[in-house]
Amino acid sequence: MNLFPFSLNRSFSPLFVLLAAFVLSAATVRAAVLPPPPDVAGSAWILADADTGYVVTENNADERLAPASLTKLMTSYVLASELAAGRVSNDDIVQVSENAWAQNPLFAGSSLMWIEPGKPVSLLQLHRGVVISSGNDASVAIAEHVAGSESAFADMMNAHATELGMTGTHYVNSHGLPDPEHYTTARDLVLLADALIERFPEEYALYKEREYTYNNIRQYNRNALLAEDPSVDGLKTGHTEEAGYCLVASAERNGMRLISVVLGADSERSRKAESRKLLNYGFRTFETLSLYSAGEELASARLWMGQQDSLSLGVDRSIRMTIPRGSRDDLDAAMEIDKVIKAPVARGDTHGALVVKLNGETLLNEPLVALQAVEPAGFFARLWDSIKLFFMQLFGN
Repeated sequence: MNLFPFSLNRSFSPLFVLLAAFVLSAATVRAAVLPPPPDVAGSAWILADADTGYVVTENNADERLAPASLTKLMTSYVLASELAAGRVSNDDIVQVSENAWAQNPLFAGSSLMWIEPGKPVSLLQLHRGVVISSGNDASVAIAEHVAGSESAFADMMNAHATELGMTGTHYVNSHGLPDPEHYTTARDLVLLADALIERFPEEYALYKEREYTYNNIRQYNRNALLAEDPSVDGLKTGHTEEAGYCLVASAERNGMRLISVVLGADSERSRKAESRKLLNYGFRTFETLSLYSAGEELASARLWMGQQDSLSLGVDRSIRMTIPRGSRDDLDAAMEIDKVIKAPVARGDTHGALVVKLNGETLLNEPLVALQAVEPAGFFARLWDSIKLFFMQLFGN
């Protein structure tokens, strides 16, 4: 979608900075008046756009807290990564150890899938048991099958956390039962949820399943928002006495996806209500726009000493932006192009910047790159361009 009502497919003098902008008079520019973000009853929370990373609101988002069963988001992520790499299969039959048995005293009073040694269970069944039933036993069985031991699996979890940029997170187990060295942050959980949604859509689809029956025991997904809001399709709840009641939720409405994290609520009802409050505020108050596509020509600049006289410039990634509703007419876009561009040019070379501002605040500063490679012209063509360029620069044209 082209947001700005000006033609970008034209040539510009290389001697000037190009302002390809939607220009508004001072009389018409006005900032959108936003309602304040909601107060949330919890130890920490955050609401972010999954596509752009824009944080709508947050509080204590970098505080290290106990994640409880939100840990299983990473357990699921590691498993999804191993499935994608072909090192395990959903059809694998997993041998349940005494350590993973539902009767393990460590699991007393916690959420379980109710697996047992000697009873065949597939890796896909265990994955459902982790995601839907929040089974601590299923988490350990997956960890042992994938990595050989739970400690080795925790190392894998931490390696993936590092790769995702989860700087406030450390895992020591696959299920989330308390440990002083087992913690995460609300911001890190957004990164993890977003990666799970983006990279592993087939596995993410498990998170919207409402119930699961194993061993003749039917259990219901603890994410109560699934039953109340059709736009919600994930993710995960958690609870321990130390962590309180927690919920990571994601919803998509009209092509906009938001991720909310609420940690340390005081009840199941509260974590659901606070998450709903955050999501509704985000969708009501903000919108996400598609501005430019990767590889789309945004400008054609004068090229010197090349086998062609012009160079197509654009961005090398699709540009989406989250802004307050009602403020799209206040956006200004400007392209600042290098005054002199000479061949040879390689595809992807940076020759300027695309700058987008909202009411004077810079929201985006994206490199403008060459969309094609251009080889140098022949000797006499280069000589002629050098002469023209010399006189243009001499007289300031």
